[in-house]
Amino acid sequence: MTGRQNVAAAFSQDGSREIPVVICYEGIYIRDHWDQLTSCPWWYQQSPGIAQQLAWRRDVFAKTGHDWFELPRFHASQDWRNLSLKVRPDGVYHVDKRTGAERKLSRPQIGGWSEEAKVQSVHPEHLADTPDEIDRLIPSPDGFAAGQVLTGSKNDLASAILKEFGETMFPIIHVNAPLWNTYSLWGFEGMMNMIGERPDLVEYACQRNLTLALRAVREAAALGAAGIWIEDCLTDLISPRKFATFNVRFLKPLVEEIRAAGMVSIHYFCGDPAGKWDHLWDVDADALSLEESKKGFAIEIDAVVERVRGRRTVLGNLDAVKVLPYATEEELRTEIARQIAAGRRNGSRFIMSIGSPVTPGTPVERVRLYCDLVRELGAA
Repeated sequence: MTGRQNVAAAFSQDGSREIPVVICYEGIYIRDHWDQLTSCPWWYQQSPGIAQQLAWRRDVFAKTGHDWFELPRFHASQDWRNLSLKVRPDGVYHVDKRTGAERKLSRPQIGGWSEEAKVQSVHPEHLADTPDEIDRLIPSPDGFAAGQVLTGSKNDLASAILKEFGETMFPIIHVNAPLWNTYSLWGFEGMMNMIGERPDLVEYACQRNLTLALRAVREAAALGAAGIWIEDCLTDLISPRKFATFNVRFLKPLVEEIRAAGMVSIHYFCGDPAGKWDHLWDVDADALSLEESKKGFAIEIDAVVERVRGRRTVLGNLDAVKVLPYATEEELRTEIARQIAAGRRNGSRFIMSIGSPVTPGTPVERVRLYCDLVRELGAA
């Protein structure tokens, strides 16, 4: 079976005979390991040229050997036929063919830091504290019909990628949970204070974010995605009651929309799930993905499987911080075997994964070893 077939089987009632293997946050891995993964120039990743976009992906997928990939949406955001790319001694530029306007591109920095090494956390000078301000910062999306995203060149890149890789690899797209998305509105301190002091405003912002997320799901389905990775961060820090009110309430319709669109949902809950297990179940996502044990809490895959009992697909949480980069090959083999055994107890409704993104210092060869070991140990 192909990687796509194995991932799809892992979401079925019967599970997958061959355990699929994935890495979470493929984009971070690619950003931090570009020169190890491909000989293509860094700007190929921002090129409007489909041939260049396919070229670097061939290298990355061949070097890594994983079973899913992130389907890009950026071509769907504008007509890329009107852009050209110019490489000059002073830098690389996008040029609008219609106006001649130029925009200089910046090479993504390892670790995600800006070129100025400024802290990337959100610290707004003013917290939006009225519905009107939220409306301005979270604009309502225009109406969406599937045909809109499929006109002109808006789906050319997705179509080309799916044509070459879509039969063998499972395409996913990332969508943020509505509550987590309020971080970009208020920052960490503001988000937590608003949850405690202005629940009416949090509810309003979550509803706006849900509307955007539902549109993103419809776009993802139109582009040809098979699954949606729902990123849910920082919400382990609020009470179970608040979690149910501001998170589960808005995640459920998101999951329902994903299912109605013919895709599967993976709920990636970051942090400690203690006290929220019932609420995680109420979300009703098709799969649950959790971090590895760290930050003072423990998440054992055996305990996760015991709770789920085959009723949902579970993703593995191999330690990407310590085990993946630093364990001996035998230790890595042992941990993969342990997680796969747990997955078999979940009725083989299991996808081998890592608990967090590949760290910048982890060599690509280690990621490939991880994938190869899963294929060996996860064979039926």
